Amino acid sequence: MREPVFHNSLPHQPWTDPRTWRLPGMLPCGAEDWIRADEAFAGQMAERDWLIATRQPLVHALLPEGRAAAAELYAAVLDLLSRRDGYVVGPDRVWRPDGVEVRLDPAFPLITLGRLVQEDLCLMEKQGAESVLTGAILCFPASWTLGQKIGRPMTGIHKPVHHYDEDVARRVQRLFDMVRVGQPLERYNALVYDDPALHNPRQEFDTRPYAVERLFMRSERQCILRLPVTGAVVFSIHTYLVPMARFSEGEQAAMEAAGL
Repeated sequence: MREPVFHNSLPHQPWTDPRTWRLPGMLPCGAEDWIRADEAFAGQMAERDWLIATRQPLVHALLPEGRAAAAELYAAVLDLLSRRDGYVVGPDRVWRPDGVEVRLDPAFPLITLGRLVQEDLCLMEKQGAESVLTGAILCFPASWTLGQKIGRPMTGIHKPVHHYDEDVARRVQRLFDMVRVGQPLERYNALVYDDPALHNPRQEFDTRPYAVERLFMRSERQCILRLPVTGAVVFSIHTYLVPMARFSEGEQAAMEAAGL
């Protein structure tokens, strides 16, 4: 196993706030705050570089109908990074905050973005009554597999997820329909793992191993935002991984009380 990459703490403990612990638990976030660089940047980006170089069919997918949205997302992220401290954005390459040079390749927009930011990026586009996954760069899946989800609608993607019933599905789809340009939303989840691997795929309906030792808290900051031209919704995922030993006894007791 590759060397694990940890955070010092979580930016938010969703189980302590009813607004974020009740599904879907979305709250407003800043217009440009859906992309973040934190203390785990260098380690996570090194892992992303390795996965994209060696595991690309597992971490990238883009359907023909998602190409326009991917191109729009590519331009939007580069524009955002050009205003971020630590990034140097040139005409054909970007220097990341960890000093790594990434060549720009608009022919492979999601792959390029996967090497520039910590977030995994999924494109959701409305087809009929539901939003469908038309493209993604997904280096750090938490117990799901991109190859099984690409091209599927929201209910199909979440079919084996506990608590994701028809009522939750309707509320989530309503959020995707209502999210406005320039007004992204965010939510956090929380999962207890014994395995510290950031790349943690699992086949649909395979049972996630029970965390017997309760060694790691894994939390995703998930944001949704609408692209102004194509109207596609971007679902971004920033993964945090904190050893359970870094939480106080009181914090761990609150986790267990919340059912974690």
